[in-house]
Amino acid sequence: MKRKINLKGIALLLLFFAGSSGLFAQAGGASVLFISIPPDARASGMGEVGTAIADDINAIYWNPAGLGFQRYVQKGFDPEDVVPYRQISLSFSKWLPQFNADLYYSYGTVGQFFEALDGTLAFNFIFMHLGEFTRTDMNGNPLGKFRSNEFAVGLSYGTEVARDLAIGVQLRYIQSNLAPASALAGGDAGIGRTASFDLGVLWKPKKLEVFGYDIGDIFSIGLNLQNVGPKITYRKESDPIPTTLRIGTAFNILKDEYNDLKFALDIAKLLVYRTQLSSDPVPKSFITAWRNPGVELSFGAEYWYEKLIALRAGYFTEPSALGNRKYWNFGAGLRYDIFRLDFSFINTIEENHPLANTMRFTLLIDWK
Repeated sequence: MKRKINLKGIALLLLFFAGSSGLFAQAGGASVLFISIPPDARASGMGEVGTAIADDINAIYWNPAGLGFQRYVQKGFDPEDVVPYRQISLSFSKWLPQFNADLYYSYGTVGQFFEALDGTLAFNFIFMHLGEFTRTDMNGNPLGKFRSNEFAVGLSYGTEVARDLAIGVQLRYIQSNLAPASALAGGDAGIGRTASFDLGVLWKPKKLEVFGYDIGDIFSIGLNLQNVGPKITYRKESDPIPTTLRIGTAFNILKDEYNDLKFALDIAKLLVYRTQLSSDPVPKSFITAWRNPGVELSFGAEYWYEKLIALRAGYFTEPSALGNRKYWNFGAGLRYDIFRLDFSFINTIEENHPLANTMRFTLLIDWK
């Protein structure tokens, strides 16, 4: 008797995983979309922006160049009492709650500035639990249950290469466990592995005059080329990973003793091109992907009062050719001593959308 596992249900769930990059059916057909899910509640609450902000340890996702500006932090009240930057971030989200399918997303990262390296080194781990499935034989008789998951492990480094300019890189190992090896006698793809890298640049000028106005220390602009790597290979097929080009800008328009207000804008383009018969590898897809119409656009704002309480809001949109996802994001943050707790919530425009009511929680610790 042959054993067979049907992975169609898993594939359908993958259509919605990426939150801000899930173009599986419309314009690319990428796999392991979980690595494109924005991990932290802070940036998610701002509409999923962060390429030009990247001012905490979660820069490892938005723009690893942001790590280059994280060098020393003040430990006490004395400005001269500084220690190397060190931070931890932990995030959790029950994914696609509308499905009630036991899906959840977990993310953790830790980083520290090393004077000997003249930069900040960070490690992160992503885990996506895809739920429980039933293995059946050729006649549909159940043979047992198994759980599916995907995970990625990454190492990042960021450093300043010139005044106000930083670069960063991340190397990542990715594994997709859609089905255990014992369930693959029927020939379905089940376990895939690949690797990727990110490359980011961030410019935060201290002085910059535009039409007679000095916008230095207010304006920043960043670029991040994410998830560049070979296709992920399963038993009988290979699929592209979600290589994405992100460009963002941010304005810190108000900052004083009590108030801190910033606005940010991100544009993202999925650099994957796929036909019914095949998909283009990198770097060819860097060119052919522009045949796919449109880009993702997100913008948002964050307001801090006395560095204690934060309110956030933002909007994400994409053209109908890419899936027509449109939703508002709302969030809040609370800081106490070395801890910061962030929360975000997705309010979709479309009723009964799989992402509706998705919440993220992030705990950030300044390990001084």
